[in-house]
Amino acid sequence: MSQILNEMNPKGMAVDAAERPAARSLVLLGINHNTAPIEVRERLSVPLTRLADATRSLLHQPGIREGLILSTCNRIELLTSQEALPSAPDLPRFLEEYFSVPAVLLAPHLYEYREREAVRHLFRVASSLDSMVVGEPQILGQVKESYGVARQVGAVSSSLEGLLQRAFTVAKKVRSETEIGSSSVSIASVAVDLARKIFGTLEGKTVLLVGAGKMSSLAARHLIQQGASNILVTNRTKERAEALAAEFLGTSASTAVLPFDQLYSHADRADIVITSTGSDQKIFNRSHGQHFLERRRHRPMFFIDIAVPRDVDPAMNQVEGCFVYDIDDLQQVAQSNLADRGREAEAAESIVAKEVDRYQQRVQSLDAVPAILSLQQNAEAVRAAELAKSAKRLAGLTVEQQVAVDALTRSLTAKLLHPQIVAIRRASTAAEEE
Repeated sequence: MSQILNEMNPKGMAVDAAERPAARSLVLLGINHNTAPIEVRERLSVPLTRLADATRSLLHQPGIREGLILSTCNRIELLTSQEALPSAPDLPRFLEEYFSVPAVLLAPHLYEYREREAVRHLFRVASSLDSMVVGEPQILGQVKESYGVARQVGAVSSSLEGLLQRAFTVAKKVRSETEIGSSSVSIASVAVDLARKIFGTLEGKTVLLVGAGKMSSLAARHLIQQGASNILVTNRTKERAEALAAEFLGTSASTAVLPFDQLYSHADRADIVITSTGSDQKIFNRSHGQHFLERRRHRPMFFIDIAVPRDVDPAMNQVEGCFVYDIDDLQQVAQSNLADRGREAEAAESIVAKEVDRYQQRVQSLDAVPAILSLQQNAEAVRAAELAKSAKRLAGLTVEQQVAVDALTRSLTAKLLHPQIVAIRRASTAAEEE
């Protein structure tokens, strides 16, 4: 068995690196609502129509083997599996070049997590523990959407596949084993709560929804629950606006579609405008606000802008009677939700911590597999070679005796390998902890 031991280094690891897969590093880089204001975040927004292109661009960066981009109204994050190269991929530079944003603007707001901390962050994001509104259900769907795009363009395979599937399982476990999602909350619902606090009641108020996507749909449902009696829906795609309006037929609210080309001539009918389009240009500016207020005889008009990039020019706040709230303004309302859910959030954090440990243990055991397989293959080759050398001397044995000799040599090999296999597993765990 001395030949077997010669195949090992002092730590018990197989020397033949050619048979082992290249080492990978897990790195996550991003900005979110906690680290950057909306003025910065909106410059890094990736609409769904461009997500595949952005993911391909990330995958083409030197050293990036797998990658996923998560872009929501509150964050953009790059999750990558990288080759262990002397010069690591420059993810901040990718953001600078892809979005044409100066490094000096991005640097103060970026965060980076590696290995275990990257796993923990992903699990927390998917479980809505890192959301502006803790417990909101939309983020898991957004992560899955990004995963679907990444798979479609070939950016997710062995390394990230297992991690993301585990993240989805953890998020489901958090929602099923805690009450963190007991009441339906979202950015849209917080926006509606803000409108209710401003007016006291939404009864008799007219609300204009600009954009017929998921956010607008959620906002409309909450508005009706709070007593809004008139809802106008507009969207560049008329069919989508009509589809959203049709969802609320038969409810207590009167719902109608406003053609998008008539937006500016009829927007003054609304007391509250909730806008959440995917436009990269402002929908409303200061001159629009002045025009609306003149037609409303200076009755107040409230704009709740939950779009990123923003739909409403902040300068509209300078028009007396116009009040504009963007997604960062919702943070104050969201804090009350966080306080109410503190105990459930603690329980969810405990689940995430345990699941991170389980995942890391699994990864460590998988890291040791190639070395163990290599060791076992080398040992089997030596065993077979030694039996072949002794074939003539063993030729007189009966079939039963030959089977016994074969079983004996296999058993001896396994027992001699056992300490080496234990050493490999321990070395793998120690390397991860370092």
